[in-house]
Amino acid sequence: MGVMPGLKAFVAAVLGGIGIIPGAMLGGFLLGIAESLTKGYLSTRWADAVVFGILIVVLLVKPSGILGKNTSEKV
Repeated sequence: MGVMPGLKAFVAAVLGGIGIIPGAMLGGFLLGIAESLTKGYLSTRWADAVVFGILIVVLLVKPSGILGKNTSEKV
């Protein structure tokens, strides 16, 4: 019963940056606004596609998340 809300919460955490609480909160707000605007102006069928599309774009552009920091690894 809670698969889709749990999945969207995970998407919000990834969007804001894993391990950064303010980033996850910002990601949740942005996804909620995007989903509401999609349901209001486009269609309710497109809402999930838009949310996951935003996730894909953010992961392609900035994989660490919106508030994530780039870390370099010494090898």
